[in-house]
Amino acid sequence: MKKRDIYLLSPSPAEGTISLPMISFSIVSECLDFEGCDTLMFTSKQAVKSAEEIDPNWKKYPTVAVGPATKKQIEALGGRVIYYPSSFYGKNLSRDIVRYFKEKKLLYLRPQQVSFDTKEYLENAGVVLQEQVIYETSCITYPQEEAPSKGAIIIFTSPSTMECFFKNFEWDESYTAVLIGDATKGALKHGMDYVVADKALIKSCIEKAKSLQQKPIA
Repeated sequence: MKKRDIYLLSPSPAEGTISLPMISFSIVSECLDFEGCDTLMFTSKQAVKSAEEIDPNWKKYPTVAVGPATKKQIEALGGRVIYYPSSFYGKNLSRDIVRYFKEKKLLYLRPQQVSFDTKEYLENAGVVLQEQVIYETSCITYPQEEAPSKGAIIIFTSPSTMECFFKNFEWDESYTAVLIGDATKGALKHGMDYVVADKALIKSCIEKAKSLQQKPIA
């Protein structure tokens, strides 16, 4: 029996999957405004890369890293991670920051679009949070003939990848979605067959997808 194809919609390819990136990135700030801050917060690997391109001096500040890929990227570029939360989701993350960083002056270097309003939550809890949008995302456009094959297992790594997927393709009832976490689960459309990865990691998504490859195509 032919194995089902696995499509990975994140920007970086991975062995054992068909790369179908849904998002492109562009920098929207010419400089980083560090005035009045003493700690930086990053919630994505791309934010770290964008900060490095804009101003490498970000490395002079201690950082809060959200997600293992973000932490790894900060350290790879020479930054210092002082806090790495156990949960990667908006509300839980914000509760942790209220608990540990209420006296700090955080600068959140972020994308244009976020799935949870961290700033509003923290301000309601009395935490000072500055924000600077340093990059934005846009959907990549594909012709219909590049739609995933029948029975495909499709890995969604963010709500944005799902949004961009549906700007390009229709959902086939033979597809199965593998989701990286709860925020992405919130972007599901009615009737989609899906599973959630055991951990909020692309590696875990791929492992979950491979466990489904022998499942018969509907």
